[in-house]
Amino acid sequence: MPDPRQAAAFRFVRAAYADGEAQLVYAFDGGPELAERIVFPAAPEVLPERRAGLAAALKLLHLIAGISYYKAGVPRRIEIEESPLDAATARLLDALYLNGLGEFAYQNKLDLREHIHFPHAGSHVPAASLGLPARSLVPVGGGKDSLVTVELLRQAGEPATAAWVGNSPLIAACVATTGLSGLNIQRQLAPQLFEYNKAGAWNGHIPVTAINSAILVMAALLYGYDSIVFSNERSASSATLEYQGQAVNHQWSKGWEFEQSLAAWLRSHVAADLNYCSLLRPLSELAVTRLFARESRYDGVFSSCNRNFRILGPRPADRWCGQCPKCHFVFLALAPFLPKPRLLAIFGRNLLDDETQQAGFDALMEFNGHKPFECVGEGRESRAAMYALSQRAEWREDALVARFARLLLPQLDAAELALEPLLQVEGPHGLPPRLAGIVDALR
Repeated sequence: MPDPRQAAAFRFVRAAYADGEAQLVYAFDGGPELAERIVFPAAPEVLPERRAGLAAALKLLHLIAGISYYKAGVPRRIEIEESPLDAATARLLDALYLNGLGEFAYQNKLDLREHIHFPHAGSHVPAASLGLPARSLVPVGGGKDSLVTVELLRQAGEPATAAWVGNSPLIAACVATTGLSGLNIQRQLAPQLFEYNKAGAWNGHIPVTAINSAILVMAALLYGYDSIVFSNERSASSATLEYQGQAVNHQWSKGWEFEQSLAAWLRSHVAADLNYCSLLRPLSELAVTRLFARESRYDGVFSSCNRNFRILGPRPADRWCGQCPKCHFVFLALAPFLPKPRLLAIFGRNLLDDETQQAGFDALMEFNGHKPFECVGEGRESRAAMYALSQRAEWREDALVARFARLLLPQLDAAELALEPLLQVEGPHGLPPRLAGIVDALR
């Protein structure tokens, strides 16, 4: 098998859609074709007025999903073998590949700035409104954030369908608990990718949210939805560190910059009446956990533990491994807003009374280093949550809370540790008018 790291070019060979299945084909140089399949269940026949928009959506999906394969070799030349890109599309992809692979580049000590340049020579005709039905497609990931979005939409009477990509039983259980209709889309990666990885190809973090976004754009046109409503909050836009003069953010494709860019591109290239947005954008992680705490129906089914969502490798027997940064952060973020017995029942243990977890919580608070490369809140949110617990009798004697009060708190400015300022609903969002009122009511 050829080594993709020796390739001169990465080729976007072709993409096709028929009968509910998209096929996306790539290759390194003249090597074997890498064919990915995405299956949309019981997809209806494409309406004539949506065909041009669907073709643009398929092209976008081909281009964005290609990041899974491009990273195996990161060659210096990118070739588009079907219709050429216009300048706006090339700019969108340059930003996504460079920033979405920022953590990958940092971990592998690569400089991608001379590699990622999407060629462009074409133009496009501005997209028209397609008369898409006024209803929302809501990606559900099994964690607290998307379930908060589901409940806010339910309370507002917004017609919504829960959507997810892949075979996670955990997500399926969460969707069943919401009571919403569900749309489960299947993605099958090209098998050669795993062979490349075993042989030592470049590997690491990719912007999965961007890929799922492109899949859901196809779904919105196929099934008829005018809004794709994610659950990304404002701290997703915060970088973890800087590398080679570039901000590196594990969550870049969940951030406001990407949301704005993709939303504008979709309105101009796919459908003028298609909304791509995040309902929780003006909220912090702590504000989201406070909202989640109001509803107990998901306590026994939700999980943010990333070890439950690995493509390969072992998964924990329980919904929470109790060892990873996501487990640490969700436990800490929920603790100020949940009765302690309820939180311990969710996790099955008290992570803050376990001295072996010290390094994990220190990392969340950015004590002696940067926060983890995970979808966790800002360091100031973790510090504020820990400070709040240190002021409460039911928590202050737990080992890590007591240590915080004894060793870390004297080094901090107590004026910057208040919870309330972090719970304010503030900042921009890209919500259409009928959904903006939901967030405005929280201010």
